[in-house]
Amino acid sequence: MTRVFSWPGYGALLALGAALYLLCRLFPADLPLWMPWEFHWPEFLALSLTLAWFVRGLNILPTTRHPPLWRKISFLAGVLSFYVVLQTHVDYYAQHMFFVHRWAHFVLHHAGAFLIALGMSGEVLYAGLPDFLKPGVKARTVQAVMSFLQHPAVAPVLFVGLLYFWLIPAIHTYVMLDSPLYQLMNATMAINGVMFWSLILDSRASPPARLSHLMRAMLILVIELPQMVLGAILSLSMTDFYPVYQICGRVLDMTALNDQHYGGLVIWLPGTLTSFAAMIVVLVTMRLNEERAEHENPA
Repeated sequence: MTRVFSWPGYGALLALGAALYLLCRLFPADLPLWMPWEFHWPEFLALSLTLAWFVRGLNILPTTRHPPLWRKISFLAGVLSFYVVLQTHVDYYAQHMFFVHRWAHFVLHHAGAFLIALGMSGEVLYAGLPDFLKPGVKARTVQAVMSFLQHPAVAPVLFVGLLYFWLIPAIHTYVMLDSPLYQLMNATMAINGVMFWSLILDSRASPPARLSHLMRAMLILVIELPQMVLGAILSLSMTDFYPVYQICGRVLDMTALNDQHYGGLVIWLPGTLTSFAAMIVVLVTMRLNEERAEHENPA
């Protein structure tokens, strides 16, 4: 077994997590913005172990099987963006301002997840996993669940459905006042975002990719309209749907409606731009795969 990141490394991660936990518990008001507002072990371990296994995988795999440099940078930027919105003071503002909350979820569900998927680093992560975890990843049950969640009839419904579900006013109010549910909401948005964009941004042709380029383009269009509708409703409505932020106390000098309107615009405009970027990637990928096929099978 290659010991690029062995048990002492895991011990160091746990020690770092314990130090952050104690600092957040003992000196919450004295920490800088880049430190956690509320330290959460699941988020810290998920993100730090992902980075550790990524580095370990790069050291294990021969360089010929590494993703290009720009994909490595994309993957790392996506993971770090998750850390910023989940484990820095950004999370504090997201709990007290609706529009910051929408920006945070835009990173988890769109921009950050998009970058992680664009990194195409699944093989590297698998190589970096400890050997005892690899059979679980390849288990038939796990593969069946993944296959179902990424089915072209399920994936767009789940992608848009989660966005709508967590913004149902009654549910949103309850979640924002319950820490475990709040963490669950963030986790589902992040995981679903990575799964959906990985399906769309796969650089391979079909097969072995799951979807044809035409189907990927269709799914992008399917998710776009519901997001635009929701963003328009929230940004144009004169009703405050989320009084929970008044209960929590807004930390910026902004009216409830302005907060909601800006949040709606975040759903509407950046979400549209992400879909536009995805469509460009799909078209470029399609052309590159066609050129590769022509080169390999000349007439």
